Amino acid sequence: MLTRALIVVLAILNVGVALWWMLRGEPAAAPPPAPPTGVARLQLLDTPAIAPAPTPAAPAAADAAPAANTPALTDATPEPPKPTAATTPEPAKPVAPAPVAVAPGSARPSETPAAPTPTAPLQCISLGPFADRDTAMAAQGKAGGLVQRSRLREVPKPGASSTYRVMMPAAASREEAQAMVKRIAAAGISDYYIMGQGDDANAIALGQYRNREGAERRMAALSAAGFSARLVGGSEGSAQWWVDAALSGTASPSAARQRTGAAQQRSLECAGLR
Repeated sequence: MLTRALIVVLAILNVGVALWWMLRGEPAAAPPPAPPTGVARLQLLDTPAIAPAPTPAAPAAADAAPAANTPALTDATPEPPKPTAATTPEPAKPVAPAPVAVAPGSARPSETPAAPTPTAPLQCISLGPFADRDTAMAAQGKAGGLVQRSRLREVPKPGASSTYRVMMPAAASREEAQAMVKRIAAAGISDYYIMGQGDDANAIALGQYRNREGAERRMAALSAAGFSARLVGGSEGSAQWWVDAALSGTASPSAARQRTGAAQQRSLECAGLR
C-alpha cells in the first residue's frame, strides 16, 4: 500500500510541474548595461541610434560632486565637420566661345551668303540675208564677242528653184560603173544610183540637196572614204545666206545686227543651234 501511495504522489507532482511550466510567463529581457559615465557611446552611421537605458536614480548628494568635474555626454560626442570654402564645390561657370578670326574683306560666319544672281536665258537670232557665202562669213567674223557661237545657213530665195547634186564622173562602161558602186557600198555609203542615159550615162549620182551646205558635207564624207566627187547644179543668186547666232551676256539683237550689217534679224530656237 505504501508503494502505491508513493506512485500517486509522484504522478500528482509531475502534473503540477507540467502545469506550472506551461502557465509561467516569458522571462523579461535584461536591460543593456549602462555606459560608463563620461564615455561617448559608439554608433554606426548606417544604423539608427539606440537610446541609452535610463540609469537608476541616485542620491542627489552622490551625483552633485562628479557632475562638476565630468563633462556632459553630449559635449563629448564629436560634431560632424562643417563645410568650408575649400571643400565646398563651386558651380561651373559657362565658358564663352572663343572669337573666330575673320580675314579682312571676308564675310563673317553669322552673315547670310548672298543669293546667286540668276542668269539671263540664252537668246538666239538669225541675221541676214546675205547674197553669198563669203559675205555671210565676213559678217560672222564682225559679230565678235557679241555672240557665243554661230553658224552659216543657206536657204533658197523666195520663188527660186535650185538644187545641188553630188556625182562621180561617168565610167567608160556599165560594168565599170557597177564595180564602183560595189566599192561605195562596201565603204558603208548609201543613197547612190547609176544614171542610164543622157550626157551623164554611167555616172554615179550620190545625192541631191536643196542647199550647198548639205552637198558639201556629202562631198567631205566621200573624200574621207577615198572617193572623188563633184558638185553639180545651183545657180548664182538663187540662194540666200543667214548667220544663226546665240547672243552672249547682255548683248542685244539690234547691236548684233548693226555690227554685222545685216538687213534683218529674226528670232531663232536655241535648241536648233548646235
